[in-house]
Amino acid sequence: MEPERRRGAGPGPGPGGCERRLLWAASLLCVLLDLQLPGLLAAGQAEIENHLEMGRKLLAAGQLAEALSHYHSAVEIDPKNYLTYYKRATIYLAMGKFRAALPDLTKAIELKPDFLAARLQRGNILLKQGSTQEAKQDFEAVLQSNPGNEEARTQLTRVTELTMAMKEAQVAYQRQDYHGTISILERAIEISPWDPEAKELRSECYLLIGDYNKAIMDLKPTTKLRNDNRAAFLKLSKLYYNLGEHEESLNQVRECLKLDQDDKDCFSHYKQVKKLAKQLESAEEHVRAQRYEDAIEKYKAAMKTEPNVETYTTKAKGRICHCLSKSKQPREAIDICTEAHQRDPRNIFILRDRAEAYILNEEFERAVEDYQEAKEFDGENEEIKEGLERAQKLLKQSKKRDYYKILGIRRNANKQEIIKAYRKLAQQWHPDNFQSEEEKKEAEKKFIDIAAAKEVLTDPEMRQKFDSGEDPLDPENQQGGAGHPHHWPFEFNPFGSGNFHFKFHFN
Repeated sequence: MEPERRRGAGPGPGPGGCERRLLWAASLLCVLLDLQLPGLLAAGQAEIENHLEMGRKLLAAGQLAEALSHYHSAVEIDPKNYLTYYKRATIYLAMGKFRAALPDLTKAIELKPDFLAARLQRGNILLKQGSTQEAKQDFEAVLQSNPGNEEARTQLTRVTELTMAMKEAQVAYQRQDYHGTISILERAIEISPWDPEAKELRSECYLLIGDYNKAIMDLKPTTKLRNDNRAAFLKLSKLYYNLGEHEESLNQVRECLKLDQDDKDCFSHYKQVKKLAKQLESAEEHVRAQRYEDAIEKYKAAMKTEPNVETYTTKAKGRICHCLSKSKQPREAIDICTEAHQRDPRNIFILRDRAEAYILNEEFERAVEDYQEAKEFDGENEEIKEGLERAQKLLKQSKKRDYYKILGIRRNANKQEIIKAYRKLAQQWHPDNFQSEEEKKEAEKKFIDIAAAKEVLTDPEMRQKFDSGEDPLDPENQQGGAGHPHHWPFEFNPFGSGNFHFKFHFN
């Protein structure tokens, strides 16, 4: 038989053998690590130095995102190195990400409490954020270690100045001295441009004095200065909505819902803005497609959707004015355009549309007046200048011969209506219908005018010229007095293209 193994003779299977084997393995591992540790540390340090050097080069080249990735790697390899945190913080600051820089600066200070550069940098950020107490502690810590540090001393003075300015601003606001509050906050915001509280207070003051645009300019940055600023997004959305900028209103309220899709206030406002925006967009689509009656219905629906914000009513009436002028309904267009003009007196497009309605209604003097008024507001607008020139020609022309009046038709009459009116008047005024020479001469004159009107208004090119204020049958409008096939009244044949074959004899 094999002799019994002695206890403690080796790592055998007896009682305590497992523990002894583990201790033996651990001892061996420690020996190996002691042998390899200097090499591992040296390799790790070399890798860190490589990342830091690459980060420095990329930073100098302005490639901030690429530099940042190298500093991330350096921090991961050695999370106890205060310098890598500090250098990464400088990258964040160069990228404008001051909030991301703060944790790195704090970590660097935790690892090295006497790291004054990090304390000074953190104090500067805290001051710009309006965190006066925390900033004061950092600047005082720097001065305690280095009493001669001028930057820390200057910044500590600014902390006191900011604290006093915010107190004074609150007092002025409570007195309802909104202009005074704005003046005080200018200095406070200069010291702490990243403080949302100061910008929100100044925005509210601008709102109370009726300066919506400046209120928006102050409120917008606060959406980024606070982590979850749904209240600012909602307020911005309502401000844009009240200004009539429904598309931007929609953008802002959507940002609110991105932060919390169940936010009741934001969702309720979103539904209102979305409904109105859809109606207005649909109306504009109808206008572009020249479906003016459909567009008018959509604008009327939009006014019902938002009856309390005057901006939308004014815009809708202005667009209805445009649609009516385009759909050849002059009397209705004049009425609604006049109302729209009273609401928005400097709107040149409302004046243009009313001028066009006056032209349709043959009120040329008023058309000229509207175009002249529009030109006073915008003298460089080519459409207005051309419209004024055309209205003036029509006014001059109306004092001579008006083919529409001769046939007794509206300016928007179609070809069938023109021919029908011509036939009726031609039968009525044919010279053969009259007995006396005097009556025949009067009838001849009228009959020639009737035929001329038909000739011009059934020819698209001549009608367009006439509608532009030029009589295509007037010798004065021809080059050298004769350049057109019709030289009124000497060579014009009133029977040349008509459907009537009357016996007609000029005396």
